[in-house]
Amino acid sequence: EVQLQASGGGLVQAGGSLRLSCVVSELTFDDYAIAWYRQTPGKDREGISCFSNGDTHTHYADSVKGRFTASTDYARNTVYLQMNSLKPEDTAVYYCAARRGPCGWVYYNGRYYAAQSFDYWGQGTQVTVSS
Repeated sequence: EVQLQASGGGLVQAGGSLRLSCVVSELTFDDYAIAWYRQTPGKDREGISCFSNGDTHTHYADSVKGRFTASTDYARNTVYLQMNSLKPEDTAVYYCAARRGPCGWVYYNGRYYAAQSFDYWGQGTQVTVSS
């Protein structure tokens, strides 16, 4: 069974950086899309980054573009989300997720929406950015 385990969250001051990790098992990166989502209480879950071999480039939501970078260490089966220039509005629980095939994201009004569901989710890691 595919499993994902996210970690690396914490408390950081505005302008600081964090790197989230997502260790994946029982999947091959060639066949799966890997995404990062975040959610705050009372708000919809927001897709912030996604990549797959079926996509021409890594997708980033406008809210994080230029500040966040997703990368993969294939040897360690780990996906990273490097977050720089953090803002208080980045405070959220961050999740990594996977689905077989391409990301299937649709861009609309600065945000990405998943046309198809992600089947596998990590447990989430809290990121808190203080002002």
